[in-house]
Amino acid sequence: MITPLDIQNKEFKKSLIGYNTREVDTYLDAINDDYEKLYRENIELKDKIGILTDQIRQYNNLEETLKSTLVIAQSTADDVTSAARKKAELIIEDAEIQAKNRTNEALNEVRNIMKEYDYLKKEIFIFKTRYESFIKAQLISLEEFYKDYENKNQVKKIDVDEESIDENLDEIDHLGA
Repeated sequence: MITPLDIQNKEFKKSLIGYNTREVDTYLDAINDDYEKLYRENIELKDKIGILTDQIRQYNNLEETLKSTLVIAQSTADDVTSAARKKAELIIEDAEIQAKNRTNEALNEVRNIMKEYDYLKKEIFIFKTRYESFIKAQLISLEEFYKDYENKNQVKKIDVDEESIDENLDEIDHLGA
């Protein structure tokens, strides 16, 4: 790839019936300026791509962490539910074996366990709903971030008048080019 320095240092052979040296130098200086701007912009954009790639990687890691957390929470909820069901079954079996005078006491305990079971189901539903909301909010935030980023980084046209070109050429002539 040609660098701005390659353009600036390019020398042409001189001939008797050749191009006007000043015109060629002026034209090459203009090309060099434009190319140098593009070259710098390309480097900056590559840096930004690297930064955004790292951010995406971080968000993907966060997403994976959240997914595994939800899986663990679901597994834990299933274990708790299973344990509660087993405990309820044992209590019911024990209540049937016990004497009639303890039947009311066993029924009350079963009712409490069922309340606990319902409470756990509600807690699981609330937990699931909160994490779904959290993930949705993160996705919305991510989408807004990229929309803002895209809006801020759209290419803008720059109007250049002849006076600013002449001033830039004078500055370049003073630099010894």
